[in-house]
Amino acid sequence: MQDRSLSRRTVLASATVVATSATGVVGVTATPAVAHKRGHRLKRIISRMSVEAKVGQLFVPYFYGTSATSPSQFDQDRNLRELGVRTVAELIAKYHIGGVIYFSGWANNIQDPRQIADLTNGVQRASLALPTPIPSLISIDQEHGANVRIGSGATQLPGAMALGAGRSLSDARTAGRISGTELAALGIHQNFAPVADVNVNPANPIINVRSFGADAREVGRMVAAQVTGYQRAGVVACAKHFPGHGDTAQDSHTGLPVITHTREEWDRIDAPPFKAAIAAGVDSIMTAHLQVPALDPSNEPATLSPTILQGVLRDELGFDGVIVTDALNMQGVRTKYGDDRVPVLALKAGADQLLFPPDIDVAYNGVLAAVRSGEITEDRLDESVLRILRIKDKAGLLDGSPYVSPKMVDRVVGARGHRLAAARIAERTTTLLVNEDEALPLRRRQRKLLVVGASPAFPTDDTRTTVPELAEAFDELGYRTTHLATGRAPDAAKIDEAVAAARGRDAVIVTTDNVGATSAQRTLVSRLLATGVPVVHLAVRNPYDIAHLGGVPASLVSYCWTEVELRAAARVIAGRVEPRGKLPVPIQRADDPAEILFRSGHGLSYRDDAT
Repeated sequence: MQDRSLSRRTVLASATVVATSATGVVGVTATPAVAHKRGHRLKRIISRMSVEAKVGQLFVPYFYGTSATSPSQFDQDRNLRELGVRTVAELIAKYHIGGVIYFSGWANNIQDPRQIADLTNGVQRASLALPTPIPSLISIDQEHGANVRIGSGATQLPGAMALGAGRSLSDARTAGRISGTELAALGIHQNFAPVADVNVNPANPIINVRSFGADAREVGRMVAAQVTGYQRAGVVACAKHFPGHGDTAQDSHTGLPVITHTREEWDRIDAPPFKAAIAAGVDSIMTAHLQVPALDPSNEPATLSPTILQGVLRDELGFDGVIVTDALNMQGVRTKYGDDRVPVLALKAGADQLLFPPDIDVAYNGVLAAVRSGEITEDRLDESVLRILRIKDKAGLLDGSPYVSPKMVDRVVGARGHRLAAARIAERTTTLLVNEDEALPLRRRQRKLLVVGASPAFPTDDTRTTVPELAEAFDELGYRTTHLATGRAPDAAKIDEAVAAARGRDAVIVTTDNVGATSAQRTLVSRLLATGVPVVHLAVRNPYDIAHLGGVPASLVSYCWTEVELRAAARVIAGRVEPRGKLPVPIQRADDPAEILFRSGHGLSYRDDAT
């Protein structure tokens, strides 16, 4: 098929003028006439694109390496083995790719802000070298809290459930704005956040603290605030995971969950945050790989369900933005169909962006074959391409240069003002659940501390772990601290070591991480209580831990174990700031789930120890 190529000038001529700030694009103000003119120009771009280029715009694949053109030999070999190319620049050239997603850790895309900026500029050079020179929409999962990709150098902010505990729309909006401003400075213009799922199932293995809470109305308010914060910073926000992943005990990465809510329950529990996101102008919504029989009796995964995506999301809720699939390598969407059919069925269901296909060659050629055969009409293809170009345009990618400045990165990413704001926000989220006999704040004479317990590695830096980092935070506050990491499953010897280490201490700070009914962490806490040394319990992830721990005189929740949350918790325990967080979820009794141990909204203060 003929390649009706576009010049760089043609693309730029189609762009709209956007308002900018010192840190990047902050929004688009357009009259209906201007919006109509912009849409007409974007359609003209599409009319000059080849089918191959249009199909490429739909895909958002992963890749390995820290450089677009010269990754390490190890990463080149991985790219060649899994993607059929050596570099992301070759990947973009081969498949006319419209966007990519960055990951830390396993994909080795992220080291530090300067390197990310260089990678971004390399990706954009590759995109603008195509016959159809349209900049890439670079994406990331920077939810903050438990799910964060950029660690070193960037501002770390409280995650969703922590913000839910803070109950401040202003803080949620500010967190989105700070994160969005830093992402935009790095050339990342689509963030797969915020999570709009309502976590009503304490056993949820995949959402949990990634949710703002269990109250649909409150979650909706927080989601709308974050959408506003991100998008005012020039970043495409993405509410996820439609139609709602908050009431499942199965992880859709490894299976196909079933949501058993009735239609009335879905309307009351799951729908409100997505409606709030749409009302706030969210630019994209991510699908969930799960079955919802009340919405679609055929039991197709929501990602592949025309009834759910077109019928409910578009027709009923009125969403006309970009629908992006959750990662297509997840088992939840691969249980019924092959990897060549899944992206085709997702498009036919109403999706626009196809995220993380397990085999880009199979997925791309599967969609291309469906278009050429007429199974997917070119008009349907154009609808998705137009939606994708709209958000690229809104993010400022079609207005001037898509490249980022290293000087701007140095000035914006991890800025002192951002870090101070993050610290203050975190202090307003730490939640005090139990404070028997005014065990907290620590008294002046309690200077010698032991910090002990579960010590998960930081989400983006496995060289830093919870217990020593928390001990360091106390040291900086003037305490004399020793520490011992016992892990999530301490054996008898490690528990004996912890008990011995507690002797002679003025207080013990014990951290827990996802305590269950048979968890050895329960034994650790019980043995520490038996020493007679005052014990302060800090749940570093899951607020539900306290249900399994009896007799703890003081208990707090930080909702995550990144530096900003740990330092905030240390300041609260030391009495430098008041605990102000309120539970955003109810906590049930472990032995009788029908009975509530702590209601949503519970949270003590030092002034009056009242909820």
